[in-house]
Amino acid sequence: MNSLFYIIIYFVVVNIFGFALMGIDKRRARKSAFRIPEATLFSVAIIGGSLGSTIGMFFFKHKTKHWYFKFGLPLIFLIQIVIIVVLFFLPLEIRFI
Repeated sequence: MNSLFYIIIYFVVVNIFGFALMGIDKRRARKSAFRIPEATLFSVAIIGGSLGSTIGMFFFKHKTKHWYFKFGLPLIFLIQIVIIVVLFFLPLEIRFI
């Protein structure tokens, strides 16, 4: 298998994890249980789970009143897309062993 396959699998898993974390934190908020720190939610978004976290935020209606989540998570996603596009069009060749 080539490295692109592993990269795609990584992003799928991280986005599912980001989506799930939003649902878990919403459930814990309703039960007044121990919450997932906001730094953790943002960290998952930054390492590649921004799409899943954003979809989870709106799906579970969780953290949508916080401006830094409402605008921050989609902004992280857009920045990641720009980075991917720039890397794709750069005249560099990246090889993984």
